[in-house]
Amino acid sequence: EAPLVAGVADAVREAGVPCFGPSAAAAALEGSKAFAKEVMATAEVPTAMAHVCTDLAQVGEALDAFGPPYVVKDDGLAAGKGVVVTEDRDEALSHAERCLARGAGAAVVIEEFLDGPEISLFCLSDGRTVVPLAPAQDFKRALDGDEGPNTGGMGAYSPLPWAPEDLVEEVVARVAQPTIDEMFRRGTPFAGVLYCGLALTSRGLRVIEFNARFGDPETQVVLARLDSSLCEELLAAATGRLDQQPPLRWSEDAAVTVVIAAHGYPGAVRAGDEIEGVAAAEALPGVHVLHAG
Repeated sequence: EAPLVAGVADAVREAGVPCFGPSAAAAALEGSKAFAKEVMATAEVPTAMAHVCTDLAQVGEALDAFGPPYVVKDDGLAAGKGVVVTEDRDEALSHAERCLARGAGAAVVIEEFLDGPEISLFCLSDGRTVVPLAPAQDFKRALDGDEGPNTGGMGAYSPLPWAPEDLVEEVVARVAQPTIDEMFRRGTPFAGVLYCGLALTSRGLRVIEFNARFGDPETQVVLARLDSSLCEELLAAATGRLDQQPPLRWSEDAAVTVVIAAHGYPGAVRAGDEIEGVAAAEALPGVHVLHAG
């Protein structure tokens, strides 16, 4: 996400190379949570109520307005570690203070807590057309039993047999297409993958966040089930031809990924531990070991 926000896709396109990835202006959907909230408000996309705060006094007022559990998000990029969800008001304030300490222009977003199961849906776009992939569900807490700090994701699975049958259609109609349309209307079309992080709350579908790229660990389970050519879809998105592509084909099989993280993650990690058992795992049918970082 950092290269996208910095404009790598603009540089590649200027060199005449088709590029799958949003411009710097469009990648702001991930680069600034405050900007994403503004786009969603204009496009009438359902999301959590939020306050954008630039000092601790505003943070305190927003925390008291929503009450616990408190949701505090760094406005900028934080490599999946910028969100704290806690019952402890002091912990929420401390996280906000660390975010604001980044200097001039720093902001935090204080949100209402969204109940209900979370769902991830990646949508390909060429700036106009939206093609959804298969939905997945991931798990953010570091420890068993949904305990421990928030992470960038500790595991995921797809498909979701419990999800409503019209879930994907609803997300495209109410979230992805209106967002893509609004970005086009602003003169900053979003061409690439729009990750929609969603909560199925007691009051209906709500957007938790957008990402401007494929993200772990959901990508692993979603792409493992894709029978169509990923390369053809990405090239079509990069060259404005998504509306000409045949429907995607999906395996009926289920896919699961489990993240085995370094000791201490998502805080200070212990480096240098040996990874064992890779060959034995790879020898099992349908099993792949993917290395990150």
